Amino acid sequence: MFTERLPLLPAVLPAFRPCPPACQRADWESLPDTARQRLLDAGEAEAARSIAPMPLTLWLDFIRSGRRADWEEATFSRRARLCALVCAECVEYRGRYLDAIADTIWAICEESAWQLPAHNSYVRDTPQLPLPDTARPLIDLFAAEAGALLATVHFLLGPELEKAYPGLTTRIEQEVRNRILTPYLQDHFWWMGNGNEPMCNWTSWCTQNVLLCFFLLPDVSQEERRAAVRQAAYSLDCFLKDYGLDGCCNEGAQYYRHAGLTLWGALHILSSAAPEAFGPLFREEKIRNIAEYILNVHVDGPYYLNFGDCSPLAGRCGAREYLFAKAVGSPSLAALAASDFRADPDPDHLTAQDASSRINLWYRLLTAFTQRELESHPDTAAPAGDVWYPSVGVFAARRGSWVLGAKMGSNGDSHNHNDTGSITVYKDGRPFLIDIGVESYTRKTFSPQRYEIWTMQSGWHNLPTFDGVMQLPGAEYAARDIQIGEGSISAELSGAYPPIQGLSHYRRTVSVTPEGITLVDETDWPGEVELTLMTQLHPQLWGGGLSLEGLGLIQPGSGVEVTVQPVPVTDPRLRTAWPDTIWKISMYFYNKLILHLN
Repeated sequence: MFTERLPLLPAVLPAFRPCPPACQRADWESLPDTARQRLLDAGEAEAARSIAPMPLTLWLDFIRSGRRADWEEATFSRRARLCALVCAECVEYRGRYLDAIADTIWAICEESAWQLPAHNSYVRDTPQLPLPDTARPLIDLFAAEAGALLATVHFLLGPELEKAYPGLTTRIEQEVRNRILTPYLQDHFWWMGNGNEPMCNWTSWCTQNVLLCFFLLPDVSQEERRAAVRQAAYSLDCFLKDYGLDGCCNEGAQYYRHAGLTLWGALHILSSAAPEAFGPLFREEKIRNIAEYILNVHVDGPYYLNFGDCSPLAGRCGAREYLFAKAVGSPSLAALAASDFRADPDPDHLTAQDASSRINLWYRLLTAFTQRELESHPDTAAPAGDVWYPSVGVFAARRGSWVLGAKMGSNGDSHNHNDTGSITVYKDGRPFLIDIGVESYTRKTFSPQRYEIWTMQSGWHNLPTFDGVMQLPGAEYAARDIQIGEGSISAELSGAYPPIQGLSHYRRTVSVTPEGITLVDETDWPGEVELTLMTQLHPQLWGGGLSLEGLGLIQPGSGVEVTVQPVPVTDPRLRTAWPDTIWKISMYFYNKLILHLN
């Protein structure tokens, strides 16, 4: 798709202009007052803080203990600080923030490495090296983010910084060249694509930010830009090959922000430089379907149907989704993005669980300069209809106050949990049956021990367990014989489990009507099945079933034994979505269970 457009490249690839530079005062002064004040407030808050220290022992914490959070918080806080200070200076333009900006730029330039300790390896899926090799820069997600950040600062405030600190812009150019431009053109990192090797959000995410470096810095030659475009085109084709025509993101709604939206970012930069070559790609069906995925898995308010490592609170839509919608011609997505933006108390995502949303300066600029359009867009957002994504096995249906989600694919997805056949349920926009998501990342999260983590196991999803035997990871462990009906889905789930003596059949059928959800599980296994149901609401016995704090009822048929177990939630990442206690319901039955949620 991308590489076939390369013969249409123009003779000259111009620089990219993400917004007006700071010296164009009329543009900055015409921003909405609320946007200007928001940016000033964030800058003031950061100016009052000191730059986070990043000693060697903090880097080694990952190697010694597997903990990632402290190093990452220090790294991200530096970049978020620079974003906020630069935006405040661009709004005020009095030089009041320049010293703090220069100090932060200098600190980032002095870092021995821009990659995370958890990403410090040159070969995919190999152990991380203890220390970074300063002679061989490595481009990971956050090295690319750091390069894009410094390149954007250079674009916005280059003359002002050079006047106040002669040589600082040269230092920015040297560091970005040494750590991003040269390695990108001379080395091969796994996320750049290699034939049929599977890619993930890294490909579009890194590519977008590398392109910002090549098209924002002034000392990049035409030859280098053309080489970068050729490599980016190949990488994006490698990324797209792993998507079905339906556009489903197999990493979930949260990762759409790093996959689908960074695909938009890369294509936006490319089409700005070469509109005739790349602009028409926005009209491709697959690109439009990728854009609209987030619309189709939206539940209500901040909630999304989630699976794998994705949180149900995947982040509000905003400027990027809106601009993607405009580019592909999706009024429904544009309406959702505008409505969500207006409901978002934190449109720059300064307090978001996902730090990457607050360390990208371009995203803040897009939000500020698109705000008027977002605020004036007609409030025509409407819930999506039923959707079936065969490429991943994701199903969603809505009836009345009920929303049903089902994962009927395989256990071979990126950021996979063993959750084939699991369902999530919402009523009145509130979680009814939940998918827990993932705890804070550690070394174990992306290691051969991944499925020792409880949240990854099928026994902690809305699924059956057979005498302690749970599902296994891998694409071969999948749902079969999937049938889609009006508001219903049915599939054979026995193939998601290892061979179990006596088990050849476990069929799940689930449907939604305005009155509620009906789940029917049938099996030939001769033993007692334990069906797990996860909820954030305290289940109370009521009339032979369970009441979920007034939201609704879970009613099994007769002869079903039910137990309820509290599950403490202590992990900081999980606590962003759930209360301090969630609940595991176990239902024990033989052969057939009919369950009503109403």
